[in-house]
Amino acid sequence: MPKFNANLTMMFNEFDVMERFKQAHLCGFKGVEILFPYAYSHHEVGETLSKNNLELVLFNMPPGDFEAGDRGLACLPNRMSEFQDNVHTAINYAAPLNCKKLHCMAGLTPAQYSNALIEETFIRNIQCAADLCQAHNIEIMIEPINTRDIPGYFLNYSDQAKRLMKKIDRSNVGLQYDIYHMQIMEGDLAPTIKRLLPQIKHIQLADTPGRHEPGTGEINYPFVFSTLDALGYDGWIGCEYQPQKDTISGLNWLTPYL
Repeated sequence: MPKFNANLTMMFNEFDVMERFKQAHLCGFKGVEILFPYAYSHHEVGETLSKNNLELVLFNMPPGDFEAGDRGLACLPNRMSEFQDNVHTAINYAAPLNCKKLHCMAGLTPAQYSNALIEETFIRNIQCAADLCQAHNIEIMIEPINTRDIPGYFLNYSDQAKRLMKKIDRSNVGLQYDIYHMQIMEGDLAPTIKRLLPQIKHIQLADTPGRHEPGTGEINYPFVFSTLDALGYDGWIGCEYQPQKDTISGLNWLTPYL
């Protein structure tokens, strides 16, 4: 049986951020993830998690200046020092919350550098993040993202991620496989998941088109879930979707799995 966690950045937006934890608990979730929790102290988040009996499954490392257009720093040769500072920021937030997975956004491919240098930078940065996280038993996730939602993003395909992970060569680096992004970029979901299962450490979902809840688009999610069960996947599946209407009325798809 798949185990699902709620993405509190996209779901329960009808409520204030801290109230979203409670609503996720009331709807049956045992875990949550959030894109960028840094506006709140880890003390406040920790108390809210404990009060609602929730596990913080994953959040993103600081991505640079998101409002100014940054989508991560890992592939940017001129910002390696800033990237490393952000690794420490993320660890100092994750460790006291016992969060064991950090997603590291790759960033937009910079036009002024060679592909070889950009790739080398990405590899070195992920190695650095993994090495710093090792002592805290934290895994670094890398995630291919579709070119429609984030044009120019460095990491777009699952095989590209697998190739980079081989070069990174760190046991605590895993693939964050987002079904929504990979349906747009590749399709062929079940065979791809089967092939990549040894590298997959976290899964996320949304339907397409629209990035809404399962059952609103073209993906046969009951088949995907049964495939994951048959393959023995026992990790979390993050519900990283934008509810078509309000969050709670759109959770009927989840009822059989809770």
